[in-house]
Amino acid sequence: MQNIYLARHGQTLFNVQHKIQGFCDSPLTTTGIQQAIAARDHLKELEIQFDDAYASTSERASDTLEILTDIPYKRLKELREWHFGSYEGEGEHLNPPLPYNDFFVQFGGESQQDLTKRIVSAISEIAKNSSGDNILIVSHGAAIANFYRHWEHTSNIKRVGKISNCSLGHL
Repeated sequence: MQNIYLARHGQTLFNVQHKIQGFCDSPLTTTGIQQAIAARDHLKELEIQFDDAYASTSERASDTLEILTDIPYKRLKELREWHFGSYEGEGEHLNPPLPYNDFFVQFGGESQQDLTKRIVSAISEIAKNSSGDNILIVSHGAAIANFYRHWEHTSNIKRVGKISNCSLGHL
C-alpha cells in the first residue's frame, strides 16, 4: 500500500513578516530550520523511510525537504504555491476575505480552480508513477489545503484549522 506524506515547508522570513509569498520565495528562518529538524526526528521515531521524494521548485520547500530526508528528490513546478500575482511580496492584510476563488486573476495570478486542478493533477501523477511505498511531498499551505479540500467529500475525516509550517499529513 502506498503512503503519501504531504509536508508544508518550514517557517520563512515572509511568514514572520506577514507577507504574501506565492510563487516568490523567501528563506527559511532559524525557527523554520528547527521545525524541519523536529519533523525529521519525528519521522525517524516512527521509522518512516522514504522511497521517493518530491518538492516544489521554491527554495523554501526544497530546503525543508533536504532537512527531512537525504534521498535524491525531484523538484516539480506543479507543486508550487498559489500564484497571487502582483500581491506577492505585499502584506497579508491586503488579502481579500476567503474564499479567494478567482480574485488574484485580475492581478496576474491564478484562480483557485486552476490551483486545485494543478496540485491534484501533480499529486495524482506522483502517486500513479511512483513505485515506492513511502512518498514524501513538500509543498505549500494553500496548495495543500486545496488538495485536501478537493478530496474531503470522499472521507468522514475532515481537516481542521490551518496547515502549519512543517506540518505533515498522511494519505
